[in-house]
Amino acid sequence: MELKNSDNSFYQEIYFMVKKHPATNNDFIDRFARGEISYDEFENFSIEFYHFTREWVSILSLLLVNTPNENDAESLTKILVSELGDSDPKKRHELLYRRYLRSIGISPENLIFRRQLPSTKQWLDKMREYFSSDHFTALGAEYGLENMAIPMWDKILPGLEIAKKKFPKLKSMDVEYFTFHRELEEHHEEEMANVLGEHINDKVARDKFTRGASGMLDYEKKFWDGLAIRS
Repeated sequence: MELKNSDNSFYQEIYFMVKKHPATNNDFIDRFARGEISYDEFENFSIEFYHFTREWVSILSLLLVNTPNENDAESLTKILVSELGDSDPKKRHELLYRRYLRSIGISPENLIFRRQLPSTKQWLDKMREYFSSDHFTALGAEYGLENMAIPMWDKILPGLEIAKKKFPKLKSMDVEYFTFHRELEEHHEEEMANVLGEHINDKVARDKFTRGASGMLDYEKKFWDGLAIRS
């Protein structure tokens, strides 16, 4: 992807930090991509990732209502509207994920009040914490989440295809949620590419932005680590 303000070293550094972060370069997601996880680990992934999918709109809304800058809010609004199906309620992203769950024999209705793994709960709680903190830290956290998405999908998608062939229970798997998101992510990156706007040369803003991005991704790595089942 071509970055806006690509001549700015700060954007280059933060962009590549996110792309190389262990949030999408860790043992679990690498094994997932190679089809080397157990069925129980696959089920862990499917269930725990639903908690993120289900709660993401409310978490993103929290960031939006705490964003004072109108230009920043515009970019976040576009992402939020996309998550809600771009004016078509039937294309709301959570509904696509529910269809995925049903296709692999899991009832999403039974998961809403299911206790989350501690690492999942920590990740979601930290999203809310970061998004409720000062403006620049919050934007950094959102930047990290949006820009780690393409590397994440590029590992999840091949892993899903392998699992579909490997486990008989998954032969009817519906992966539209995942393929659809992979197609959208470049647009989400574009919305976040110049998110600091007029504050790009403010050292305090940049430091907070960097801490938000790095810190948020540190907790995402813990989410992936928490999905592993060790014998």
